[in-house]
Amino acid sequence: MKQITRAAELTAAIEKAKAQGLEIGLVPTMGALHEGHLSLIERATRENDLVVVSLFVNPIQFNNKEDLAKYPRTIEADLALIGTLPQARATEVLAFTPTVEEMYPDGEPTEVYHFGPVEEVMEGPRRPGHFSGVAVVVRRLFDLAQPRRAYFGEKDYQQIAVIRALLEQIKYPIELVACPIVRADDGLALSSRNMRLSPAARAMAPAINATLEQAAEMAEYEDVDDVKEWVLDTLASFHEVNPQPDGLRFEPEYFEVVDADTLQPIDDWDDAGEHGAVGCIAVWLDGVRLIDIVKF
Repeated sequence: MKQITRAAELTAAIEKAKAQGLEIGLVPTMGALHEGHLSLIERATRENDLVVVSLFVNPIQFNNKEDLAKYPRTIEADLALIGTLPQARATEVLAFTPTVEEMYPDGEPTEVYHFGPVEEVMEGPRRPGHFSGVAVVVRRLFDLAQPRRAYFGEKDYQQIAVIRALLEQIKYPIELVACPIVRADDGLALSSRNMRLSPAARAMAPAINATLEQAAEMAEYEDVDDVKEWVLDTLASFHEVNPQPDGLRFEPEYFEVVDADTLQPIDDWDDAGEHGAVGCIAVWLDGVRLIDIVKF
């Protein structure tokens, strides 16, 4: 594993790899790595000759300055984790750790991306500018790494749809590889934000996935609206049935059942297309915003 901090150095390494006919895999991250990230990197090393792992907290995708300030930054630990991974097919893993000034040398970018209906639901209206900010940094990483494949986790399900739309817009021949969610033993979807949870909140958080799993079972005999209402009510009243210390409670922001491809809400299970429906949820707990999905 080699750390690279300068875009020019990464460009030179990529040009050398391309001249040798090597296939490149890209794993974009914001650092604070966990087993979910490592699963992406491990897959990338099995499927490519050279792997670029970016570790960059992208300020322009945060519409909440407090969230940006609190986002975990654990660069030394991240590099150590990457260094422990077997490289498999890949002959080298490059950890790209640029500064904000290196990624945006001309100051805050002015380009803006629009993705139509796929960004107008769920996260879109609640985090204005978020997906455009994601697209800006991912496009720059694509330009720098020139990957054959790029790897993203399914926990950020809407983000994957946005990146697919970005690839359609810019016409890059990059294969987007969507990888399954990695969960803790108690079912909680792994997330860098989990480390901000208090011990009591961390113990409570697996109820999100447990509720979604029950919702998937209910979908066999309940209508879409009934399942949605049950999920929101169950989490909102969780603290009443299971009293928590320090007044901890779930504050559901949304739970939407959408077509797996278009991300548009459905009213009936039969309205889902070829790949079925997905339930996407965002929940606040202990001042931390957690997201998860369930496939129906």
